[in-house]
Amino acid sequence: MRKSHPVRRAVLAGAATVSGIVLLLSLKPASDPGSASAAGGAAPPVAAQSPQGGRGAGAGTVTGDAARTQYGPVQVRLTVSGGKITGAEAVQAPKGGQSDQVTADAVPKLNRAAVAAGSADIDAVSGATYTSAGYVKSLQSALDKAAAAAGSAGQEPSGSGAGAGEGGAGQGTQVLTGDAAQTQYGPVQVRVTVSGGRITDVEALQAPKGGRSDQVTADAVPKLNRAAVATGTADIDAVSGATYTSAGYTQSLQSALDRAGG
Repeated sequence: MRKSHPVRRAVLAGAATVSGIVLLLSLKPASDPGSASAAGGAAPPVAAQSPQGGRGAGAGTVTGDAARTQYGPVQVRLTVSGGKITGAEAVQAPKGGQSDQVTADAVPKLNRAAVAAGSADIDAVSGATYTSAGYVKSLQSALDKAAAAAGSAGQEPSGSGAGAGEGGAGQGTQVLTGDAAQTQYGPVQVRVTVSGGRITDVEALQAPKGGRSDQVTADAVPKLNRAAVATGTADIDAVSGATYTSAGYTQSLQSALDRAGG
């Protein structure tokens, strides 16, 4: 009889251990759904707040046109609230090889500069001339779109045929391409967007390229574009170091504006 007691104690201990494991296993599945539910329960309010923080708060996003550069397109998307830039990001930027490093360094600086300046009048990032020029160009087109949207918001809806017919294409907008002006280093051709009788955007469809001309064009054209929008005429100063390109630009710009006047 004495020999049976240890065996019985071992059996009883084993049974207790098994019961404990079964109890733990039965509890675990019940806790997992609760955790999943808690994690899932927190997500919907965030999703619900996103749209609310946009239009409801007078905020919105606008994406500029993609600007072509020697290393790839650059496209900027802005967040605008209360008529001010509150956020900027590049949805497209040069990539691959050395461009990855250049983009990673330049784009955040350009984003911060755009928000700080509240305009497209920002400096190029050293070592990222082409990316900076493309960024400024796309940024300006985004600002033009935001301004046009803000202007139309205070007017009667123009979705009907009668509303659109007044003043031309929707809001009296014309896109006009000037004649190609031949220069010593290649043709220069300008396309102008005119809205409400004012220049809202300018871009060079053709400009000298190859060798040293690439650098000159990347530096001069964005400055010429901004000058044309700022003055609203072809009476703009030549960019230092880009005399021929500036002269061709002005000639093509004037021909585009002549068509707008006609």
